[in-house]
Amino acid sequence: MRDMVGNSGASVCGVSTRLVDGTVVITVTGTIDMVTVAHLEGGIESAMAGAPERIVIDLLGVQFLASIGIGALVAVHHHPTVRLAVVAAGPATARPLQLVGVADVIDVCPTLDEALNTVLAQR
Repeated sequence: MRDMVGNSGASVCGVSTRLVDGTVVITVTGTIDMVTVAHLEGGIESAMAGAPERIVIDLLGVQFLASIGIGALVAVHHHPTVRLAVVAAGPATARPLQLVGVADVIDVCPTLDEALNTVLAQR
């Protein structure tokens, strides 16, 4: 599944979902801000409807991550039955997660392979 949201000249966010060895991988591209966060949340809700045990949210294609997007990640982290890892690297994604302390409570990995291994190892 792949969807894009946004208008010409405005924020654009793409969300796609796939299954990798039993783990739901949500890949996000573009901008996650107040205009586009509902699209991210919709992708997460769709994935959660299947009651997955493991979710990886891949932010490598994100150019801007606002605090409202970080809040959406924290909401998934608080789900009692889901093991979560986030793929983030660089100043647009990993740095904000580190600065606000989210990287201290959510597993943030620089690659998809590392994130997939991380959720498999979580208990």
